[in-house]
Amino acid sequence: MITAAASLTTAPSSLPTAAGVLTQFSGSAQAMSLVGFTAVATVTLLLCVMTGPDRDDLDEFYTGYSSLSPMRNGLAIAGDYISAATVLGTGGVIALFGYDGVVLALSTALSLMLLMFLLAEPLRNAGRFTMGDALARRMPGRIVRITACVVTIAALMPMMLVQLAGTGDLLAFILGFSNDSLKTGVVVIVGALMIGYAAIGGMKGTALIQIIKIVMLLGSGGVIAVLILNRFDWDPGLLLGAAAAKSGVGTGYLHSGLQFSGGPYPELDMISAQLTVVLGGACLPHVTMRMYTARSARQVRRSLSWAVPSVALFVLIISVVGFGATALIGREVIAAADAQGNTAYLLGSMAAFGTEVSTAETLLFTTVATAVFLTLLASVAGMILACANSLAHDVFAAVASAPLTPRREMTIARLSAGAVGVTAIVLATLVQNRSLQPLVTLSFCLGASAIAPALVYGLFWRRYTRTGLMCTLIGGTLAVLVLMTGTNLVSGSPFAAFPRADFNWFPFTTTGLVSIPLGFACGWLGTVWSGRGRAEEQRRQYEAVEGWILAGAVRRGTEG
Repeated sequence: MITAAASLTTAPSSLPTAAGVLTQFSGSAQAMSLVGFTAVATVTLLLCVMTGPDRDDLDEFYTGYSSLSPMRNGLAIAGDYISAATVLGTGGVIALFGYDGVVLALSTALSLMLLMFLLAEPLRNAGRFTMGDALARRMPGRIVRITACVVTIAALMPMMLVQLAGTGDLLAFILGFSNDSLKTGVVVIVGALMIGYAAIGGMKGTALIQIIKIVMLLGSGGVIAVLILNRFDWDPGLLLGAAAAKSGVGTGYLHSGLQFSGGPYPELDMISAQLTVVLGGACLPHVTMRMYTARSARQVRRSLSWAVPSVALFVLIISVVGFGATALIGREVIAAADAQGNTAYLLGSMAAFGTEVSTAETLLFTTVATAVFLTLLASVAGMILACANSLAHDVFAAVASAPLTPRREMTIARLSAGAVGVTAIVLATLVQNRSLQPLVTLSFCLGASAIAPALVYGLFWRRYTRTGLMCTLIGGTLAVLVLMTGTNLVSGSPFAAFPRADFNWFPFTTTGLVSIPLGFACGWLGTVWSGRGRAEEQRRQYEAVEGWILAGAVRRGTEG
């Protein structure tokens, strides 16, 4: 997911190469899609206004009073977890690389299961609003909160840029325009809408958008998957055989190794990517913040019991659509429309209808396209909210000489949402004409190499010290940033961010195989360097809150 999945950019000029698949929708489907995009943007913004906080209450803004039922909270978690990079990118990986794409898609579901069984309940018990709360529960201090905020923004900003920059290109692909100024205008308008979602709706408003998004994705995608299976007489073997026949690589399409075959160590590269997705996906702050919206540990479990099957079902849907796209129109056509395969989900949806397209099928395609558009809106809105909450609660509230009033902190959170959103919009317009593959990879690698070790150590290791925590967050982040510069996503390949340069020295596409052990090692070394006395003191402090963290005895306020 995080290699070929990273770029949402498309090439509108290549539309005619798609073997006429899109041109049959050039009239009514494009007009209906535009109406659908406008309608969903208007309705969801109104819903955010109606459900957003109506008074200055931090619990309402940050957690929505934990008022969501387990089913709704679970669907919101699934909605936050399934980003546009997952919808478009993972389908593209499956369409282009077959077996390898399915394995990486399954890794996304496994990541959420890891969160469910290992981290979800302790996170909910230790934290209140942000990741900084969870880490400061046993290690109070400004520096802990500020560092947690910096890592939160560093992990989420790249993914925001990818999805914002991809919004203009995606609409260009669907609506059939290619003007760069129009695409930039779309990025600005959509970015402003996302800021509104986060600043006005707060946690409850964005949760509602995520629920609508996941229901639309599963509903429309499920119908497309059924249509594709029906085209192949409900025989998965026939579908896979047809996909392999039109892949251009024969049976290799259904075996491991195709995606990373160009690298020096394809097997290790595949393991690195899987490890990064499994450890990094569910540890990203916009996903973990949903744990704090549950009223109890039992509700966390019940929420995730809805989220995990929803994600697993979507993995099944994109697998069918991805294979169906290759089987129906061919791998060459998909690659011609977009080299990274990010249009495969849409092309497969269109190809499922056949040559004769009815009004109902045109309406269905409009629903699919609108669901993807809403995914872009909701995903970035959730990330903006996570960054804004951390800035307001972990930085401004922590460094203030006197405790902030709820009204002032909420005002700061909303202003922070604007600042984060505007920054993301500006950066997205600057990078939209470059390959964006490194950015999502960077987000997942930071989640796996810095955030995951910090959470695991912080929630479960008694002797873990503040120095160890700082070493984990800073060391894991620096390791990813240094190693990422040497990957073929940055230079040394036609699809790199800098295709004309070649300073590629790292042998893997993702940094996880090296940076994840380094992140854990930095935490261990920092704790050892703290000395036995500090470790024993920290052990006593942890034992004082251990019952809260692991057993969830009561719901507490935040310390530090």
